[in-house]
Amino acid sequence: MKHSATRAVYAYWDRLRDGRAAPERSDLDPGAIRTLLGDVFLLEIGGKDRHVVRLAGTRICTLLGRELKDRPFAEPFAATDWPDLYALVDGVTETSTPAVASIAGETYDGRSIDLEMLLLPLRHRGRTQVRLLGSLVAGDWPYWAGQVPVARFRLLTVRHLRADDGRPGVASLADTPPTPRIQGPLRLLPGGRA
Repeated sequence: MKHSATRAVYAYWDRLRDGRAAPERSDLDPGAIRTLLGDVFLLEIGGKDRHVVRLAGTRICTLLGRELKDRPFAEPFAATDWPDLYALVDGVTETSTPAVASIAGETYDGRSIDLEMLLLPLRHRGRTQVRLLGSLVAGDWPYWAGQVPVARFRLLTVRHLRADDGRPGVASLADTPPTPRIQGPLRLLPGGRA
């Protein structure tokens, strides 16, 4: 996790779960993360749209230039990324394993913004496959953000997280490396920046 806001959301979720695979949705207290709410979203899993946004922070909506509540989560993503996005969200909810992803936001006029997305499982009424807490954080907020809407998100890399030796608030990469994504003649390998 590169961004302090991502680490803070993860640490809050980790405290709430208190050794369980996932905390209850009812355990969430917006006041405890009030400075992070602009970057947070909540998903409902299932139904005709598979993953529906139930809550989206103001910075996320400002970046896209529209409200996301009650919209399909995949809607702002490039259609070619939907299978990978569905697999990612389903994997987090089915295994109760958090994940962090690198996202590129692209405007119609060719501008781009680097984002980090965190996905965290939640229990809702005793079930772990119906809610998900997430955050979407920009590394740098460019001068044009909020004035020129991001037209689509591109899913770049994914890392699954696991609790590290039971220490609260610490996450490490899962044992299995992420699968490289193939796009046209180029092969994208996950990893850091050069």
